[in-house]
Amino acid sequence: MNTQRVGLRALRQAALKKPNALFFENLPRLALSTNAANLQIRSASTQKLSETDAQSLLAAQRRQRPVSPHLTAYDYRQTWFGASIWTRITGQSLSVSLYAFSLAYLVAPLTGWHIESATLASTAASLSPAVLAGLKTIVAWPFFFHFANGFRHLTWDMTYGFKKATIQQTSYTVLGASLVATLGAVFLL
Repeated sequence: MNTQRVGLRALRQAALKKPNALFFENLPRLALSTNAANLQIRSASTQKLSETDAQSLLAAQRRQRPVSPHLTAYDYRQTWFGASIWTRITGQSLSVSLYAFSLAYLVAPLTGWHIESATLASTAASLSPAVLAGLKTIVAWPFFFHFANGFRHLTWDMTYGFKKATIQQTSYTVLGASLVATLGAVFLL
């Protein structure tokens, strides 16, 4: 540590002056002029603790740590009803749905289930239009909401739109765009 300070100080002084042959003669003087008060020498002592003492020490340390607040600590208009929490919910629902269907598709030959495309298409064709529209909405809205709010988060990554009024406005814009896209996908496709 001390040698680093000496070397850094020597380089700084050399940068200020024109290097000459006397540069190396000044190194001992630079070493003596370093501030010895800045050097920190720490000593640590250890002691063997019993299991209960170690657990109580750990519990005391944990009580001193900062606690991350739960969603109930925030204003509901900004969190629960806001677009950010719904992005998390829709992302998780899309992920769980994808993994569940993928696992079901993999084990279908072993269990005798018929999850082929032809079977799914004939099942969808046999449903009433209201039930089919409901199922399509349940699948389409999380996708379109998550997709639209992803663009909002990309603009935040570019440091745009952090005013409170802009956040609320883009939240409603994302909700409206996702509803329009969902209705378009459900009734036009």
